[in-house]
Amino acid sequence: MDQHKLRTHVFDKTGIRIDVDDPIFALVALNEAVLADTVERQLALLDAATQALAAQARATGGLPAEPAAALSRPVPEVPAPAGPAGFTPREWRLLAAAAIVSVTCALLVLGGAALLFK
Repeated sequence: MDQHKLRTHVFDKTGIRIDVDDPIFALVALNEAVLADTVERQLALLDAATQALAAQARATGGLPAEPAAALSRPVPEVPAPAGPAGFTPREWRLLAAAAIVSVTCALLVLGGAALLFK
């Protein structure tokens, strides 16, 4: 983190001069630490999901066998999807509402076009 660059950026955007010793830089450092931790956790989750997906693809024959060095990593269990493959009643209601809204919008557009061309 280049404090002088941040200081110049704040002045360019807001016209407010801040000192390099300003406590706001503590918040910037805290923000960077929290962001780094969050990114690290998200990457770990993404890696676990990728490994699970690769294991499923290998099980179905979609990918070649994994190299021996990578076999030492544990592959997390992936829960099976729950429920039927069809839509839930809530999804049907949302689909019907979306259809009604789209038809209404189409009729409004057609009506407006008809009025303009008369």
